[in-house]
Amino acid sequence: MADYQLIIIGAGLSGLAAGIRAARFGLKVLIVEQHWQPGGLNSYYVRQGHLLETGLHAMTNYAPPGQKRAPLNRLFRQLRLSRRSFPTHEQICSEIVFPERTLRFSNDPELLTEEVSREFPGAADGFRRLLKTVREYDPFAPAPWRSARRFLDGVLPDGRLGDMLLLPLMVYGNSEEEDMDLGQFVIMFRAIFLEGLFRPAETIKEFLDMLMAHYTAFGGEIRFRAGVKRILRRGDRVDGVMLHNGERITAGSVLSTAGIPATADLADWKIDRSAHRGKMSFTETIYLLPGHRRTSIRNDRTIIFFNHGEYFAYRCPGEAVDPSWGVICFPGNFKGLPGTDPFQVRLTNAANYEVWKEAAPGEYEMMKERWRERSADQAGKIIGNFRQDVVYVDTFTPVTIERFTSKAGGAVYGSPVKLKDGRTPCANLFIAGTDQGYLGIVGAMLSGVTIVNRHLLRQE
Repeated sequence: MADYQLIIIGAGLSGLAAGIRAARFGLKVLIVEQHWQPGGLNSYYVRQGHLLETGLHAMTNYAPPGQKRAPLNRLFRQLRLSRRSFPTHEQICSEIVFPERTLRFSNDPELLTEEVSREFPGAADGFRRLLKTVREYDPFAPAPWRSARRFLDGVLPDGRLGDMLLLPLMVYGNSEEEDMDLGQFVIMFRAIFLEGLFRPAETIKEFLDMLMAHYTAFGGEIRFRAGVKRILRRGDRVDGVMLHNGERITAGSVLSTAGIPATADLADWKIDRSAHRGKMSFTETIYLLPGHRRTSIRNDRTIIFFNHGEYFAYRCPGEAVDPSWGVICFPGNFKGLPGTDPFQVRLTNAANYEVWKEAAPGEYEMMKERWRERSADQAGKIIGNFRQDVVYVDTFTPVTIERFTSKAGGAVYGSPVKLKDGRTPCANLFIAGTDQGYLGIVGAMLSGVTIVNRHLLRQE
């Protein structure tokens, strides 16, 4: 008899959600996590007495508690969590900034419609057709890959508007270079522009603590510092996992949130690695500034998505970082949040994993400092000089992402090829999370829930 009915590899948000859903229905579940705390990409650490969140700019798919069909509220029902006891703060207003063009958006979709009419009056009818398609399209129905850029070219008369709309959607959820699948475009458009951005009232730590407590209350077990060395396999089935310390743990099924390349390596499952290697990775720098500096820079937005080039090129840069486009986030700029001292500015830019990986230890630190300055120079063109009197600064690179998430090459959004049904060549080994095609915090958690519903509860 197996030790567990289900072993989940990874205590990120998709793994925790899958664990809660399975344990809720009585399955004997174990989550194994290689690190010392949960969260994966969306976690936290403490420096100089300040809790700093990693990964979380904002949650997408906002919905008030009364909207029962909304993804956020469906997720909470599936996990038997109280949505009304989960206080949130909506974004103030975010903005897309291109040369001589800006588009504001909020959690009211009408603002973006008005902004498009203002900046691109000739595109108003096309944008309405775009909205109609997005609302009617089923992104989860089986369909061949379809170019989002080609779709946009067919409905919008100005390519610059298409570029502006694509920037937030791609940087928050696209694993492909240059283009994205229309289904993924629809998912992200709804999540960001139609539903909107928000954050929990407290930090990611409290959110993770809530999920952990819920999971263990249903009888779920978790082991930290328990990295998986190998998925035990017999023919087309798996028997469990072997940890790095040599311990073998058996299970009726295994669900991996480590991504397709890492899972394939663990299970000796042959894949075309070139097809599954995601190239899109990022650097992110967290700045803490004294509270009195808040008024000396532009900080009237929640998030600013910027591009200084004539066109938007979403691709892995040839150099270590491409500072010409990226994201400026003010994590404290959500409705109802009190001002903090110090306050935080976060900069995100596309980065080249191979360049960072090849850097020697001493060179690596110098590279971080050098590219941090270049990134801040470009962001400063929009919000002003914010580097004076910095009390703390830290930079994460694609190498950091790979180390803490097991995502090959630091590819935040995983493989360009997704396993939408979560199935692998092994009958009882499943994939959840980014490489199933669900992105964002709500999406990742829904992925874990979906796999358990579709493949594991039906077996019981």
